[in-house]
Amino acid sequence: MNENIIKEISNDLKVNTLKVEATLKLLSEGNTIPFIARYRKEVTGNLDEEQIRKISDVYEYQMNLLKRKEDIIRLIDEKGLLTEELKNNILKCTKLVEVEDIYRPFKEKKKTKATEAIKNGLEPLAKIIMSFPKQITGIDKFLNDNVKTKEDAITGAKYIIAEWISDNAYYRKWIRSFLYKNASLTSKKKKNSVDENATYTIYYDFSEPLKGLKPHRILAINRGEKEGVLTVKLDYDEEKIIEFLEKKIIKRESFVNPLVKSAIKDSLKRLILPSVEREIRADLKEKGEDRAIENFSSNVEHLLLTPPLKDKVVLGYDPAFRTGCKLAVLDKTGKPLEIAVIYPTEPHNDIEGSKKKILELIDKYNIDIIAIGNGTASRESETFIADTIKDSKRKVEYVIVSEAGASVYSASPLAISEFPSLTVEKRSAISIGRRIQDALAELVKIDPKSIGVGLYQHDVPEKKLDESLGFVVLKTVNGVGVNINTASSSLVSYVSGHNINVIKELIDTRDIKGKFRSREELLKVKGMTPKVYEQSIGFLRIVDGDNPLDKTSVHPESYEKVEKLLECLNLSVNDLGSEKLIETLDKINEDEIIKKLDIDKYTLDDIISSLKQPERDLRDKYPQPVLRSDILH
Repeated sequence: MNENIIKEISNDLKVNTLKVEATLKLLSEGNTIPFIARYRKEVTGNLDEEQIRKISDVYEYQMNLLKRKEDIIRLIDEKGLLTEELKNNILKCTKLVEVEDIYRPFKEKKKTKATEAIKNGLEPLAKIIMSFPKQITGIDKFLNDNVKTKEDAITGAKYIIAEWISDNAYYRKWIRSFLYKNASLTSKKKKNSVDENATYTIYYDFSEPLKGLKPHRILAINRGEKEGVLTVKLDYDEEKIIEFLEKKIIKRESFVNPLVKSAIKDSLKRLILPSVEREIRADLKEKGEDRAIENFSSNVEHLLLTPPLKDKVVLGYDPAFRTGCKLAVLDKTGKPLEIAVIYPTEPHNDIEGSKKKILELIDKYNIDIIAIGNGTASRESETFIADTIKDSKRKVEYVIVSEAGASVYSASPLAISEFPSLTVEKRSAISIGRRIQDALAELVKIDPKSIGVGLYQHDVPEKKLDESLGFVVLKTVNGVGVNINTASSSLVSYVSGHNINVIKELIDTRDIKGKFRSREELLKVKGMTPKVYEQSIGFLRIVDGDNPLDKTSVHPESYEKVEKLLECLNLSVNDLGSEKLIETLDKINEDEIIKKLDIDKYTLDDIISSLKQPERDLRDKYPQPVLRSDILH
């Protein structure tokens, strides 16, 4: 591992170098991020999934950067132009754009005004001008078939000087920094453009400094520009940049100074500013995308972590107008008991018939909760349900559920295989109902892009969005844990360390042989190698198995330590979660136990927590869905 890169990451992320090195070593050995975060806290110093992922991403960027540096050093050396100072300057760069700035003068150039001028023999004249002489004699010797006049010679020399200025890495870095600090992004409505929904009204005459520009504004302006509604540009004081370059480039008073000033302006307008502005716009776009993806991921995570309402009979209610509202009665495990359609909304307005059907279903199945989708006709359906349940013989509450992605799931091959005889809308009612019973188990069946509320999801790179959302689902599923005897293949697919073949074998084995009785049994499943088992088993639960520890998040690698701990305390695995065990563990001297068991503090704390609450659920600490019996005005 590269020591300089590790130091770079350590400084960048404010994480101790030893922790960075240890984390990278674990990753290089094929350990997954959830496994490292949960079961190797003593090695990383308790870094969480986000920090570990960041270390991995930054390391990958730095390794790519190093490779590019090495390539550029080699390419310059092959031309015989590498100096020790140049090499050190390249190695000191912290960003790819800085490396490319240094390499620019050495690149093979396409045909440009400067390359043509050089080909025409005008480079010596450009050098003479840049020496700021008192006079220039013998310009005639630079004239030829392609350079017919002294003016042509001077013009060609100026093109060469302009390119030299453009190729100077120091100037580019200064100009880029100046624009970031002082430029504003401005947008105006394009003449004769059509903004049908008045989407971009606030950007018709907009200007804001780059340093304070909100990421969502960048994406909105970019979209308006792409749709041909807005013209966008960077606004800044060009004179200050010219002043800076003149001060740096013009060494003394000379009659050539006006020529050099002209070359400076040409270099700026034609070569430097268009290029640097493109870089800045691309950088702003990337920052906007990153923030949009971050917000989208946060929304998805929030939905996935909705606490489940366990042991409730639920009526899934998919609202609609013309086609009627679809109903799905689900038992406490999410199994559909009855499907129906009612028409309480426009244009049918069959309120009495619909009311009768709802009350009949409540009585017949002892329904506890009605889950109403928040899509079309949701408000009208809420009014109808609130009024209807007042006449119920038992207590029934309702909840409004996000139905984002329900229609995507309903039309998917997975939904068709689950409910082949049902229409898309009826499957949607099942999905809405199940979301309140266990949001995580239901939402993993849907492409994460269809779950969250992402205002700019179509403005960000799909691959980047997929990676971020996939990581959020992975982190959440493993944080909660998976009951291997009831989980769908969709849920199992997100378990740390699993691959497609192992998932299929696990589900097939369970379906053929029945429930797994222990975690150890999973070792017999085809494809469950020791490494796959190690990475995944702590996140798989056997709730009613032979060993009570199998329902906890304790990893089997620590079972021996747990048994020794319980033995020391005159307890057994059958005491898990009991008051006696909790009281005993509250009184122990942790330092003594750490020495006695030869165990680290992180693992011991996790074990104690799991023994006290063997079936604890990460989602329990999040706010419960709001259950209502009447409309909140």
